[in-house]
Amino acid sequence: MIGKAIRLERIINRVSKRTVIIPMDHGMTMGPIPGLCDIKTTINKIVEGGANAILLHKGVVEAGHRGGGKDVGLIVHLSASTSLSPYPNTKVLVCTVEEAIRLGGDAVSIHINLGDCMDTAMIRDAGEVSKACREWGIPLVAMMYTRGEKIKNQFDVKYVKHAARVGAELGADIVKVNYTGSPETFREVVDGCPVPVVIAGGEKVETDEDLLKMVEGALCAGAAGVSIGRNAFQHKDPIRVVQAICKMTHGNMPMGKALEYLKK
Repeated sequence: MIGKAIRLERIINRVSKRTVIIPMDHGMTMGPIPGLCDIKTTINKIVEGGANAILLHKGVVEAGHRGGGKDVGLIVHLSASTSLSPYPNTKVLVCTVEEAIRLGGDAVSIHINLGDCMDTAMIRDAGEVSKACREWGIPLVAMMYTRGEKIKNQFDVKYVKHAARVGAELGADIVKVNYTGSPETFREVVDGCPVPVVIAGGEKVETDEDLLKMVEGALCAGAAGVSIGRNAFQHKDPIRVVQAICKMTHGNMPMGKALEYLKK
């Protein structure tokens, strides 16, 4: 579909065929955490750093609209839960594809936690969202995680590659999963998923080197980019860290040189 192809080009670099997405949907889950209180200022820094797309809940799209500066792709997040809930891993739909289109979204995203007691409902919702995305020509990003009583280690490749495949089977255009810790294991994830795979940034890392090693490992394994939130917008220099990640993602800059660039 030409509409979907055009929209995908707004969130994926046309030359490298990779993407740097900065999700900033954490306010729903965790409240006004550092880096997200002044959303417009943070978005300005992320865009200046060269991110391909930002990811927001519908209620802050207007608050984050800048009215100037460089353009950036907009992904509207459709599902949510809060850390205050006794069931924080159970995501429910809080926005529709049609709402996202009216807000100017270039794509939408959903979050599914396989292994949760309500994962069947989340899968069902994802199927409905996928159907609407196909009808409207809107790209779908599926955040696929494994969290629940049966999941011993959510970073285990056997779980991550299954989660990635579920996202593809549901009709996602991009799948976001945890990094499995090494290029060798993450290659299994990429090889088992017929659509582009990006890695989640996860919890705040201890050092910049840890972050960039994760990015390099994923790219070496064939990842189509990254979707890094807190390790970008909560960094002491969001502009610089996003620039470093972009140089690695789109310019194949080695991790060592990217780390030098970041430390300047």
